[in-house]
Amino acid sequence: MRILLVGGEASLSAELLEYIGDLGDEWEVESVPDGSAAIVAVSSATIDAVIVAPVLPDLAPATLLGQIRTLRPETIRIALIDGDNSQRVPSARIIGVAHRFLPLPLPPEILLEALTSLEELRELLDSPRLRQAIGRIEKLPSPPHLYLSLMHALEEDEESNAAEIAKLVAADPAIAAKVLQLSNSAFFNNGRAISDLRGAVTRLGMATLRDLVLASEVFGLPGMSGPDRNTMQSRALLASRLAAKMLPSASAELGSTAALLADIGLLLPGVRDERQPAEADESRPGHAEAGAYLMGLWGLPMPIIEAVAFQLQPGRSNVRSFWVAGAVHVATALAAGTAVDEQYLANVGVLPKLEQWRAIADEMMGLSVDA
Repeated sequence: MRILLVGGEASLSAELLEYIGDLGDEWEVESVPDGSAAIVAVSSATIDAVIVAPVLPDLAPATLLGQIRTLRPETIRIALIDGDNSQRVPSARIIGVAHRFLPLPLPPEILLEALTSLEELRELLDSPRLRQAIGRIEKLPSPPHLYLSLMHALEEDEESNAAEIAKLVAADPAIAAKVLQLSNSAFFNNGRAISDLRGAVTRLGMATLRDLVLASEVFGLPGMSGPDRNTMQSRALLASRLAAKMLPSASAELGSTAALLADIGLLLPGVRDERQPAEADESRPGHAEAGAYLMGLWGLPMPIIEAVAFQLQPGRSNVRSFWVAGAVHVATALAAGTAVDEQYLANVGVLPKLEQWRAIADEMMGLSVDA
């Protein structure tokens, strides 16, 4: 990969600059001091990823990233966000033009992980047409901040109690309302009404709460009518629960999240629904690959990205046994009422389980309500 770092010693630590310089053994790294030099560099050569410091001497970072989007829509745009708070939300202007956000001070291992994941994403979805289509989107959906905050809190302290988690959820009234709604639905209600967030968190459990928060943030994006969005969200939550039941406990969370996000590409402009027949001169990217590319830009785990990308063709997965991609294929097909690839299931040795999974899906659809 060719990587362009924008910002000199005035805005980045000497330690970070030295570390980035050492990456030249693996990637081609170029550094420029300001926005004007960055525009010249991007105009004159293909750059795979640009990393922009939070302060530049001549241009606002958001302005520079917007110009790079116009010049090279296929270039991955990474914004460094200043501040010690790892949960700090980037500004609205930066959210609209950056693909990914990294915190300052920036630990070298976080940078290395980000660049490695982007390289893997390019290898998985090697499509210039797709990169340009996603890169041109005027307002790219931002990462789900409340979901990432929940994940961060649980990673820091696995014993985080319901009161602490409820405090995070309460920061977003719309999502808090949905948490209370679902906890009192027929699917989870045990006969006692819940009126406080702490009780709702306890009743739902962390896995379901994470899915609900993620669905609420993702399907709150513009670009789809209210009824269509509600239908899509309900279908995604059903697929998420189904996928989790098809996998061992160690993989259930991966499968659950991947199934929940499988159709996120439908929320992006200029993307076609791959479940519908394509026209002869169709040039738009499909929703599965577009959604997978967006997940990669957000930095989600590669098994999730691969499962979203190959949800309609699970046999394309690099994993030759029934795992996340297979579970997402079956779960999304059952939730949408479309055909399951039975030949694939036979090839990976799980075809006899299909009827059991259908029964689980039918039971869930009988109990579920509009969440």
